[in-house]
Amino acid sequence: VIMEGLYLKTKKPVYEEMTKFWTKIFAVNFAVGVASGIVMEFEFGTNWATYSRFVGDVFGSALAAEGIFAFFLESGFLAILVFGWDRVSPKVHFFSTLMVALGSIFSSVWIVIANAWMQSPTGYKLVTEGGAQKAVITDFWQMCFNPSSMKMLMHTLIGAWLMGAFFVMSVSAYYILKKRHLDVAKRSFKIALIVGFVMSLCAPLSGHLLGKLVAKTQPAKLAAFEGHFKTESSKGTPLYIFGHPNVKEEKVDFGLAIPGGLSFLVYENFHTPVIGLDRFKKEDRPPVAISFHMFRLMLYCGGLMLALSFIGSIFMWRKKIFESRFLLKCFVASVVLPMIANQAGWIATEVGRQPWIVYGLMRTKDALSKSVTSEMVLASIIMFLVIYTLLFFVWLYVLSHKIRTGPSETMLKKASPSRKTDDAHILNLIGSVSMKEKSLTEAKSKDNDQ
Repeated sequence: VIMEGLYLKTKKPVYEEMTKFWTKIFAVNFAVGVASGIVMEFEFGTNWATYSRFVGDVFGSALAAEGIFAFFLESGFLAILVFGWDRVSPKVHFFSTLMVALGSIFSSVWIVIANAWMQSPTGYKLVTEGGAQKAVITDFWQMCFNPSSMKMLMHTLIGAWLMGAFFVMSVSAYYILKKRHLDVAKRSFKIALIVGFVMSLCAPLSGHLLGKLVAKTQPAKLAAFEGHFKTESSKGTPLYIFGHPNVKEEKVDFGLAIPGGLSFLVYENFHTPVIGLDRFKKEDRPPVAISFHMFRLMLYCGGLMLALSFIGSIFMWRKKIFESRFLLKCFVASVVLPMIANQAGWIATEVGRQPWIVYGLMRTKDALSKSVTSEMVLASIIMFLVIYTLLFFVWLYVLSHKIRTGPSETMLKKASPSRKTDDAHILNLIGSVSMKEKSLTEAKSKDNDQ
C-alpha cells in the first residue's frame, strides 16, 4: 500500500516495479496460507466435534463473518492486484490493493475474536440440548468485544507487520550486498525499516497491556509465563530475566530476576504480590516449562528486533546504512526473528490456557471427537506432515526463484534511458544537420561563382 501510494503520488517507475515485485511474493504466501487454513477449518468437525457442538453458535458467527466480509474481499480483489496492472486505471488498481490489505486485516479481526472468546468468554449463556451443554450468544457485540479481543488483535497485527517489514528488509539487504536491483532494494529497505522500527516500539507496549489483562482474566497463565509458584504476601513478585522452572521443587533454577519487577508491571508498584500457581489446583495448572521458555523466547526476539531496527535507523539518519556490510548481513538473517517471535508467542498463549480449551468452561480433554482414535490422529498427522513437507519445499522453491530473479527493470530502463545513449543520439542529430547545412552552403557558393 505504501509503495503503490508513492507511485501514484510521484509517478516514478521505480515504485511501480517495487509494488509489482512484492505483490508477487505476497501472492505466493497467500496461496500457501489458504491451503493450510482450509485444513484447519475442516479439523473442527473431524477432530474436535464435541468442542464444535459446544461453541458452534459462537464460532459459527465469527468464522462465517470472516469468510463473507474478509476472505471474499481479499481474494476477490487479489486478482485485480496481481493481474490488473494493464487492465484497470492506476486509481482502481490502488483501490484493489487497499481492499486486499483491508480484507487481510478483517480476517485477523474475526479469527482473533474467536480465539479471544476462548480465552475470556463473555456475551453467552449455557443451554442443554440432547443431554449436552452448549454456549449460545446472548449479546453479539459483547462476544466480539470480550476483554481479550482488541488487545490480542493489536498485538497480533503488530506481529504481522513486523514479519512483513523484516522480510522486506532481509531481501532488500541481500540485493544490496549482491549489488543487484539497487534502486528498488534501497527504497524498499528504507520504507520497511521505518515500519519495522515503529512496530518494534509498539510491540512491547501492546504486549504490556495484554499482560496486565492476563493477570486479571487468566492469572494461572501469567504465573506459568513467569515461573511464579508461590504467592508471596510480604514482598513483591520478582521478574525473571532467564532461568528454568523446576516444577517438582516449585522454584526457578539458575534464575536471574529483578526484585519486585513483576509486581511493578502488573500493579505499577514493587510491593503488591502477584497470584502464584499455589492458588490453583494442580489439575488446573498449565504446563509451566514450555510456557515460561516460549514467552521469553518471544521477548528475546522482540528485543533483538528493537535493537537492530534502532541501530539501522541511526545509520539511515546518518546516511551510512548501505555502507556497513556487517549490518546488512544482520538484516538478511533478521527475518527469522519475527518468525520465531510470532510462533513462540502463540505457543505460549495456547499452552498457557491449558487445561482449558474454553477458559473455565470446557477442558481440552473433553473437547475431542469421541469416534476418533489415537491411531487415526497419528495417521492423519503423518499424512499431513508428508503433504506439508512437499508443499513447504514447493513454496520455498517458488519463493527463492522469485527472489533470485528479482524485480524486472525493463520498464525502468525504458523510462530512464542512459545519459550516454541520449548524448550519442543528440550528437548524431547535430552532425546530420551540420552536414546538410555544409552541403547547402557549398552549393550556394558554386552558384555565386558561376
